[in-house]
Amino acid sequence: MKLTPLQKRAERRSRHQNMVDMNLVSLIDVFTILIFFLLSNSGGVETLPSSKAVLLPESVSETSPRDTVVVTVSGADILVDGRKVASSVDVLAQADDLIAPLKAELDLLQKNRQVVRTENEALAKRLTIMGDKEIPYRLLRRIMVTSARANFSDVSFAVRQRLES
Repeated sequence: MKLTPLQKRAERRSRHQNMVDMNLVSLIDVFTILIFFLLSNSGGVETLPSSKAVLLPESVSETSPRDTVVVTVSGADILVDGRKVASSVDVLAQADDLIAPLKAELDLLQKNRQVVRTENEALAKRLTIMGDKEIPYRLLRRIMVTSARANFSDVSFAVRQRLES
């Protein structure tokens, strides 16, 4: 039996109809939305570098951390952005409130930070102190005095959020 070209085309079409049609446009739309969601949510989380040597005090503050210079103070060391600048024991032993190595490091950071707009000048003067809850107040006071003399006018303290129960 001889088939006409129209019948051959109909037979080929019926053979391929058993396959499931997949709509790739919908799949691409879902992945685009998923990528957009992941990218938009990944930039909003600010975390501070954490050290196991520093136990932060607890607070009920809802303010999230900002991107600043971080001074970490443990019972043994004083670090600026992860680099050791002084020993806590040596700082407590000195008579002067100014911590010279800390001021030198903060001055260097201030000099290396370029401010493009004058509105952002205040943002360059932000500092976060991550101090162990067991450090003496004298040490904390000396760090704040040194930060003020290095022209860091906006000082914040890192705390752990207390969960209300």
